[in-house]
Amino acid sequence: MPLRKWVESANYAIEGILHSVKTQRHLKYHFYAAILVLLLSFILGISKYEFTAIVIVVIMVLAVEMINTAIEAITDTIFKEYDERAKVIKDVAAGAVLVTAAGAVVIGYIILLPHLKKLFEDGLTIAKHSGGDIAVVAVVVVLILVIITKAFFGKGEPLRGGLPSGHAAVAFSIWVAVTFLTEGMLSSFLILVLAVLIAQSRVSVGVHKPWEVILGALLGSSVTFLMFRLFL
Repeated sequence: MPLRKWVESANYAIEGILHSVKTQRHLKYHFYAAILVLLLSFILGISKYEFTAIVIVVIMVLAVEMINTAIEAITDTIFKEYDERAKVIKDVAAGAVLVTAAGAVVIGYIILLPHLKKLFEDGLTIAKHSGGDIAVVAVVVVLILVIITKAFFGKGEPLRGGLPSGHAAVAFSIWVAVTFLTEGMLSSFLILVLAVLIAQSRVSVGVHKPWEVILGALLGSSVTFLMFRLFL
């Protein structure tokens, strides 16, 4: 698949996520919870296997919630007026969300409870992680924050326009990560130049306004910087 078509397909997919976040209050809460759970897991220093299980559960909850949104949209299109069959379809889809969310809570309880007990017994100690792990999680957190922010303001597509610039946020997140990982001035400077060029290109082609790019850069760099300072 050509790169341009792949980017367009990704844009449509993320646009679906944005639509779900804009129209479904519960999904927005799920994204908030996803960030909190990821950060809490990082702070507590759970094992990689436990962290993998948490990530899988988070993905399942978000995916089922979006499928429920799609089912509701299809049902409303087919049934223009009240129909008992439509009610059954929506109830079953909502039930699937409830079952998944309840399962996520149980799994989260099983994994996190021992670590939370240790937290209250020994006091708060922020676990340390490898630079690579921090970089990956930081980019994920930045992307989630971009989606939530764009959904809140209701403007722009995920990869085109709106507040903040997702390209600038990710580019400057990568710049800060490379700076911490390499501790080299030359590599940091080169990545910074690339990040600035990416941000500038979004303004040059008329996709973003300068302040949208600046806010995106600040979001990506500040979140990543804070995560490295806390967890490295």
